[in-house]
Amino acid sequence: MTNSYGHRAAQVPLEARLPENLVERMQSGDLDAFEEFFNTFKRPVYATALAITRDPFLAEEVLQDCFVKAYRVRERLDPERSPLPWLQRVTINLCYSRVSRRKTLAEPITSLITNLVVDLAARPDQVVESREVLEVLQRGIDALPPKQQTAVILYYLHGYSLAQAAEIAVCNVGTMKSRLHYALKALRVRLPVERRVPVSTAATVRVTTR
Repeated sequence: MTNSYGHRAAQVPLEARLPENLVERMQSGDLDAFEEFFNTFKRPVYATALAITRDPFLAEEVLQDCFVKAYRVRERLDPERSPLPWLQRVTINLCYSRVSRRKTLAEPITSLITNLVVDLAARPDQVVESREVLEVLQRGIDALPPKQQTAVILYYLHGYSLAQAAEIAVCNVGTMKSRLHYALKALRVRLPVERRVPVSTAATVRVTTR
């Protein structure tokens, strides 16, 4: 298992069709099936871990622990459903149980920040590329409460729908919308004044496209 998953989240649908009998083979102790399982889901899991920890080495550690846990509880996995929502929940819990509130960011998440700037500016042609604004937003994401930070990562980094993000976070869609609203509101005040728009307008940009 190598640290070669990239910084962008892999677009693996939550309900992606698994290779035939993959979970059943893994449940029977087939190590080749487990390796296939790992290769199928490692990138989105690593992307979530990296987005939360900002530390490639810790993200790798979380990745390993997540799949070790998956193997240990493989008998509980439903062969008829994608395990990705469960894997993402485990990843998020592992990250927040290991990482204290951070004061600095070790790893910029450019794609996540760019998506946020688009929404916060409400004008794709006004995306800010300056290092200063990116750093401001990175610090803002880092300062968000864990549940709001998770919402931002799932919705903006992974591109999950509101319903999918809510499923992973084990909350209803209304709660997910609320977390995103307050996260955007907190991030908005960190932008230069000329880049600000009402948070309701910014949130609408993504919500109405899903």
